[in-house]
Amino acid sequence: MLEIKRFNKILMFLILFGDIILLNLLFAFFIVCFGERFWAQGYISPSHGAVLMTLCYAVCTMQTGVVLHRPVIRIEQIVTHVFRNMILFALLSITLLSISHWAGVPSLITILFYLVYGLVNVLYRIVFRYFLKIYRRKGGNRRGAVLVGAHENMQELYHVMTDDITSGYHVLGYFDDFPFPQYSEKIEYLGQPHEVIAFLERHRGRVEQVYCSLPSARSEEIVPIINYCENHLIRFFSVPNVRNYLKRRMWFELLGNVPVLSIHREPLTMPENRILKRAFDVVCSLLFIFTLFPFIYLIVGAAIRLNSPGPIFFKQRRSGEDGREFWCYKFRSMRMNKDSDVLQATENDPRKTRVGEFIRKTSIDELPQFINVLKGDMSIVGPRPHMLKHTEEYARLINKFMVRHFAKPGITGWAQVSGFRGETKELWQMEGRVMRDIWYIENWTFVLDLYIIYRTVLNALRGEKEAY
Repeated sequence: MLEIKRFNKILMFLILFGDIILLNLLFAFFIVCFGERFWAQGYISPSHGAVLMTLCYAVCTMQTGVVLHRPVIRIEQIVTHVFRNMILFALLSITLLSISHWAGVPSLITILFYLVYGLVNVLYRIVFRYFLKIYRRKGGNRRGAVLVGAHENMQELYHVMTDDITSGYHVLGYFDDFPFPQYSEKIEYLGQPHEVIAFLERHRGRVEQVYCSLPSARSEEIVPIINYCENHLIRFFSVPNVRNYLKRRMWFELLGNVPVLSIHREPLTMPENRILKRAFDVVCSLLFIFTLFPFIYLIVGAAIRLNSPGPIFFKQRRSGEDGREFWCYKFRSMRMNKDSDVLQATENDPRKTRVGEFIRKTSIDELPQFINVLKGDMSIVGPRPHMLKHTEEYARLINKFMVRHFAKPGITGWAQVSGFRGETKELWQMEGRVMRDIWYIENWTFVLDLYIIYRTVLNALRGEKEAY
């Protein structure tokens, strides 16, 4: 255990040291290439500025931590972590440097510096992670673990630990009342739960973690194992067995000192994530509404009016976050009709105008929804909002349909860029859309939003078959 902790500290030091070296190299590169456009003459010299930025970065990184040494971590988690750290670093360093009369408002070159450093930081961590995996594949930095109890959760845990040899786990075996036939033949049966302490005593130094799934009714067996682990520097983890009625992932939360298992992980319930997403929505909406939108409105509005009588905008009541209703705006793409609140648009819908056909195909009809985003009814990315009648119908037909309303609806979404856009002729199509909406809510990251926006723009430029 001590060796693992010492190794992790060395890893974190090496990562931070490498970050600082890259920061100073990039800082020097920008000074040489951009001169006063990057570092204007002021009361603080570039060398002092480099020291101040280094200290700011070190403080921010020590505050947010380093995640590379964790046994199981995905690349998108690394990217998200670096992005958060970059925001904190940029805010802190720009504030302190501005106080030092370095420069008033950050220039575009300064913003470019932080963006490039963020990208370099991500690449450095991915390369570092790659070599760490090679080291673990050869047997280094591995944690010895034993499992106590055998059920579906423990089987899945075993596979998480062992399917990827580079995760850094070495599972010595498992304890249960009897050998569990569903376990892999690769894992050794070590005995019954009352034999755990004797095994740990015989293998001191080899076991760093114990994962126990015994029911609370067997506390007379669990408590001695906990006490032994805590007195011998072994990490003890309790694995709840709820798979008999919940066949899905869950997330642990604390309400006061009471542990609670949540069946939905919602990153957007965290204040910092909501602030980040809302800030992005507001900035992008303002930029679009006050730059491109007036020209688009004049051109598209004139075309709509010339093509068919009626208003330029079409508005409709739709279901939003937590089931709240709101007016959703679009460029009108159909002739005025009484069925707009009950019927979906179909491929050869006679209600569509010639202009409407084009703006639906290119998604231009959705652009007025940036007004909804600015008002706070919608987000740029999220589950697409449905008309009220469809929400009512599908809530009866599809299990967990209303879960998609845990987040703000979006102009575009994960389901739409994953092939579930357009008319839902069959129930399975809506079920697929709902599954992807729920996945988005449970796995939200800012990087995922950027990826969805990129895919949406790409699809709009190519033209989508299902956009009608």
